[in-house]
Amino acid sequence: MPSRVTGNQKKFQPPFPSCLESGLSLAAGKNVVCFPRKNPVPKTCTPVSTAVLLFSLICFLGWGAFAQDAAPTEYQIKAAFLYNFVKFVDWPPQSFATPSSPIVIGVLGENVFGDNLEQAVHDKIINNHPLQYKKFDSVAEATNCQVLFISASEKNRFPQILDTLRGRSILTVSESDRFIAAGGIINFVIVNNRVRFQINNESARKAGLTISSDLLNLAVPH
Repeated sequence: MPSRVTGNQKKFQPPFPSCLESGLSLAAGKNVVCFPRKNPVPKTCTPVSTAVLLFSLICFLGWGAFAQDAAPTEYQIKAAFLYNFVKFVDWPPQSFATPSSPIVIGVLGENVFGDNLEQAVHDKIINNHPLQYKKFDSVAEATNCQVLFISASEKNRFPQILDTLRGRSILTVSESDRFIAAGGIINFVIVNNRVRFQINNESARKAGLTISSDLLNLAVPH
């Protein structure tokens, strides 16, 4: 995996193919929507192009949570992805005490997001579930969340952490090359200076989660 740099060290390009760039122009730091360039998209779009267009539009709307006077950092982009992943994943009904219980998005280990993730989910509601941010100090505290970002600071404990979470419907996410092999579900990677992600759909199924084909089509190989 290419080495990771922090958001204030380097500006990242949009996480979508150049023909469908949408959201914040990271080079210029301006809020723009870029439609496909002069060659028009054929009327019959492939599932992949449809998924890219859909996801880029959703992420464009997600940028509104952040200040618009500068290009987004790496962790603003990743926070927006985490927020939008929720829209493409189905949890079994027993994951929630009530139909309006919160969807808890937590961080275990070093909080690499600062306040970006908390800001991204603040006052957001998806399918009648308000989103809630939590910082966890131990994996035992995290067993009742729906989305868990496990920091790379915990990479030496990935097998132990994921074993503790086995059998629970938790979307596990990280940014380490050891994560997918250890049984994690989504792993952020940097590809051509863009934030992309890998998906271990087998691990998702074992956790009782259903990931939309639109999201699966956007994943890069692992």
